[in-house]
Amino acid sequence: MSAVMPLTRTPGVSIWLQIEKALADDILGGRVTGRLANELELAGRFGVNRHTVRQAVKALAERGLVEVLHGRGTFVREEAIDYALGRRSRFAHSLAKARRVGASRLTHDAERVPEPEVLALLELPAGSRVVQVDSLDVVDDKVVGVCTQYFPLPRFAGIAQVYRELGKTHLALARLGVETFERRLGRVTAKLPERAVARQLKQPTATPILYVESVYVDAAGRPIEYGISRFNSAMVQVLVEP
Repeated sequence: MSAVMPLTRTPGVSIWLQIEKALADDILGGRVTGRLANELELAGRFGVNRHTVRQAVKALAERGLVEVLHGRGTFVREEAIDYALGRRSRFAHSLAKARRVGASRLTHDAERVPEPEVLALLELPAGSRVVQVDSLDVVDDKVVGVCTQYFPLPRFAGIAQVYRELGKTHLALARLGVETFERRLGRVTAKLPERAVARQLKQPTATPILYVESVYVDAAGRPIEYGISRFNSAMVQVLVEP
């Protein structure tokens, strides 16, 4: 966190707007990073009351320059990760293209009969079993996504162990004989996170997440995976590719 330059007031312009502009200039210029000074500190620096500072910070949040994390403070928002939702691309490919360090951290796996809608998306008959893999997408040591993936059995028996070893889905699929695949379905919605997901993403339950659903098929058109990724919308933005 860097010191904020004293405010040079402009007649006819609301004080909170001038504070918002001064802070925005410092953020965009790289002079303020990480955690923003608290309301009391900013009020002292600008010689105003806390309500005026609060208006300015709210405007910064609406512009997407800062993120207010209740109980923790206000933080300058880092550059969002572009997730290209293309036919043959996965999140790992977008990270590699952006030269970001990412990995999947498996938290749970099980063989089970999933909900009917999952079976329908995988084109499996009622009562079929799948491997469910739960994981966290970690980028630069920060959790940006909470994921659940379903793989048909018996074709993908053992995929959880391979996934845990290799750290990326497409590498695990290749190990099990699926080197060519494409996305048949890509659906993005904004949802409020469940409490457990919000805790893993370290964000409030009142802040929407990006809920991304994907169905992948092999070269023969057979579904091989249905996946749900719940992304922190402050850290990931989705780009739809043709």
